[in-house]
Order: sequence, then structure tokens, then C-alpha cells
Amino acid sequence: MLRIGAALGVQPEAFWRLSLAEWRMLTETTTAAAPMGRCEFERLMAAWPDGDGT
Repeated sequence: MLRIGAALGVQPEAFWRLSLAEWRMLTETTTAAAPMGRCEFERLMAAWPDGDGT
């Protein structure tokens, strides 16, 4: 754990003060998709129009 903290740039004194919740937040990997970009949104709008003309 200390090696991971050091690789993330956490100083040793700060590492030892981390709570378990802080450690989990620091090392958590997210698997969520990135937000949709404008081009993707416009392609979706073209492919699936609302049908009301706006």
C-alpha cells in the first residue's frame, strides 16, 4: 500500500493519516463511461429525431 501511495505522490506522513475511506477514494478505479461529446450527441439526434421538428 505504501508503494502505491508513493507512486501516487502521497508523502509518507500524509499516507499514515489517510482514513480507509480516503484510501479507497484515492485508489478507486472508475469504470464509468466518459461523458458524451457534442459530435456523438448530434449523431444520436440525427439518427433518432424527436419527430416534433425542434
